[in-house]
This record gives sequence, C-alpha cells and structure tokens, in this order.
Amino acid sequence: MSYDFKRHLQIGDWCFELKMVRALKVDEYGKPYQAIANCNVNGDSMYIDGLLIKDGEEFTKEDFMTFYKLTELLGLDNFYYHRYQNGESMTKEVKIKHKEQKELPEQEGNSPLIKLVK
Repeated sequence: MSYDFKRHLQIGDWCFELKMVRALKVDEYGKPYQAIANCNVNGDSMYIDGLLIKDGEEFTKEDFMTFYKLTELLGLDNFYYHRYQNGESMTKEVKIKHKEQKELPEQEGNSPLIKLVK
C-alpha cells in the first residue's frame, strides 16, 4: 500500500496543517473499536498522548509498527509515547530510520556516468 501524505495543504489564502490524529483500531470504520489513540504532531515529532485498549486486548508489535509507518509517511523524525513499566511512569522515544535515497555521482563537464570498456 502506498500513500501520498502531506502535512499541510494550501487552499486559497488558507494553509491547513495536520496537527492532530485520532486513531481507531477497528476492522471497519463505524464499528466498535478495540483501541483508540490521540496523536499530536509538533515540528518533526508525533506524541501519542492517549492510548486506550479494550479489556482483554493487547498492544501488539503489528500495532506498534502501524504507528511507526504513520510517522514515517508523515515525514517525521520520531514519535513519543507514555507507558508504565514496573509501576514507574516513563516516556519512550522511537527514532524513525528514513530510507536513504541513493545519490547519483556528480557529473563533471559532459563526461558520461558509465564508461564502456573492451
């Protein structure tokens, strides 16, 4: 699946910025959901401010990777979430590893990028 996400959109004299996302874990929109999260975008970071999961459900690795992919699609550098571990409140930071784009070597003058040899 490929998406073309933009964090801002210009319409006339107005510029709209994507600053907040409400995420629902559900098979089909409008049905009862298993989890909900509120995410706020600030600069190059996303903060998952609230994450509520229905009793008996777990936050899986696939769920985590979904938020990772969203952060990556938005072109952000990292996201943060809050959790309790061993009864202690802590904030976790996840850095996004952007796919490096291969750069073509600089071409001096009119020399070709490849050379044929015998």
